[in-house]
Amino acid sequence: MSQHVLSRYFDAFNRKDIEGMLDCLSDEVAHYVNEGDIRTGKEAFRGFCDHMAKCYDERLTELVLFEAEGGRRGAAEYMVNGTYLQTDEGLPEANGQTYRLPAGSFFTLSEGGIIRIVTYYNLSDWIRQVS
Repeated sequence: MSQHVLSRYFDAFNRKDIEGMLDCLSDEVAHYVNEGDIRTGKEAFRGFCDHMAKCYDERLTELVLFEAEGGRRGAAEYMVNGTYLQTDEGLPEANGQTYRLPAGSFFTLSEGGIIRIVTYYNLSDWIRQVS
């Protein structure tokens, strides 16, 4: 189950289709943002995606999906290829810098969709690339 749902989720991400991403999530999804707070629910996730779309233009490549526990758990390793569009609060000033950053995400799934997303990347590497 997880491979199909995760493939849809990442395909929607690369199409910049927030609604498509939301369709993969449970209503009670818990989103553990790298270096940030836990956001709960689809509306909080939508807000995060809207903010990200204003500040960053990203495409994921070199995607590898993993599945465990009969499809209840999943993981992904990928490369983030991005452009820093608009200054994000507390981060360096944006002026169209590009970056390439390895990242990974971990997922828990239920019949209702993805119920947990945890994403990790090296923030200091990203800051070095855009500074």
